[in-house]
Amino acid sequence: MTTVDLPLLPLGRGSDPLSERGVECPGDLPPASDPDLVARAWAAREKLGDRLFVLGHHYQRDEVIQFADVTGDSFKLARDAAARPDAEFIVFCGVHFMAESADILTGPDQKVVLPDLAAGCSMADMARIAQVEKAWEALAAAGVQDVVVPVTYMNSSAAIKAFCGRNGGVVCTSSNAEVALDWAFQQKGEDTKVLFLPDQHLGRNTAVLKLGYSLDECVVWNPHKPDGGVSPEELAKARIILWKGHCSVHGRFSADVIDELRAKVSDLNVLVHPECQHEVVLKADLVGSTEFIIKTVEEAPAGSSWAIGTELNLVQRLKNAHPDKNIMFLDRNVCYCSTMNRIDLPHLVWALENLAEGNLVNQIEVDPQTEAEALVALQRMLDLPGKTHRD
Repeated sequence: MTTVDLPLLPLGRGSDPLSERGVECPGDLPPASDPDLVARAWAAREKLGDRLFVLGHHYQRDEVIQFADVTGDSFKLARDAAARPDAEFIVFCGVHFMAESADILTGPDQKVVLPDLAAGCSMADMARIAQVEKAWEALAAAGVQDVVVPVTYMNSSAAIKAFCGRNGGVVCTSSNAEVALDWAFQQKGEDTKVLFLPDQHLGRNTAVLKLGYSLDECVVWNPHKPDGGVSPEELAKARIILWKGHCSVHGRFSADVIDELRAKVSDLNVLVHPECQHEVVLKADLVGSTEFIIKTVEEAPAGSSWAIGTELNLVQRLKNAHPDKNIMFLDRNVCYCSTMNRIDLPHLVWALENLAEGNLVNQIEVDPQTEAEALVALQRMLDLPGKTHRD
């Protein structure tokens, strides 16, 4: 088994329905070298007409994003899909948990398609429902479960969202994590604790920098250690229990690169996503969601310099869109989201042409009970005050 307790699957073969890494892509893909791929995609789109609605996540390649009807982050796109009830097919150019959210929020007659089922999320993989249920039992055995409220980041499976729904918890995005955590801490009196899933960095940065908790009040629950590797004394003292998960892209950014760039570039603005490590966030000038990053760069004055800590496809797109600004990537090496990049032009063409020919492929379906329970947690988020509708 791997370090995230997943079976090893040969690329493009086999599947694990409980994992974000299900990899089944039936049929023959057109070769990436086919010079007609763009024309084929447009032709399939035209044939499908208003029956088709294509969603493109900000981290997608340019070759894919050009075909999107709307672009955005995960929750924004799911809500955009829900706002198009007449679209029969929702093609989600993103990753698996995003397509699940779209299926939860769209109508029963709408079909959500993920062009490549291998497009998962390593962060979401780090919190599997069996692990979380086991941790919940351990918290009960430690005598603290009654005062714990689970909060899950949008970047989690439908099963984890459902767990939060049936256990009094809530979903959050990167822009409303502060509001969601503040709500959670009010649910069970002054002794309330929060179990934050699955990204420890977003949970830590929000609790410490936004809500004023100390690092000593944060503990990390490691699902691969007995009782999470946390002693009863540490649990009793903790206010926030952080699941040991992280984003494989945002976790790469380091504080020493910030120091190097500041030494080279005068008046540098460092802009990072809250999924970055705590020491990186502390050294940044601005921290915010993907939508916040885009808006900040759009509104920045000409001639300003920006080092941006988020996925490279987006940083490159911002650089190309704003040639009057000095925009650079906050890492020494190229760092794409490898699973997001599974959605390439051949997979998109394959999916669209199959749909145009009447073949439903790669449909993402959440079972009715999981959908109902996940919707409870999502609705709690929507009912929160303040910023709640944007990642």
